[in-house]
Amino acid sequence: MSKARLVITAVVVEKRSVAEVVAQYGVSRSWLFELLARYRVEGEAAFEPRSRRPKASPRATAPATVELVVAAASADARHSSAR
Repeated sequence: MSKARLVITAVVVEKRSVAEVVAQYGVSRSWLFELLARYRVEGEAAFEPRSRRPKASPRATAPATVELVVAAASADARHSSAR
């Protein structure tokens, strides 16, 4: 059983206090409240692992620039292999 499921069960089913559960399982209050909110909205799906991948990458190279670099690299590869 995952730690998320354990702490949610302790608070929701066993009606234990957040302070008690946090102390016993060694988790942060903020994480527990985040899990509780997710559980209330999503139900059992709240126990599934979440991706840690960022939703955006603001410093990423622009797609147009990537296309230019790839085109230049492939043109250079074609030119150097013909020698």
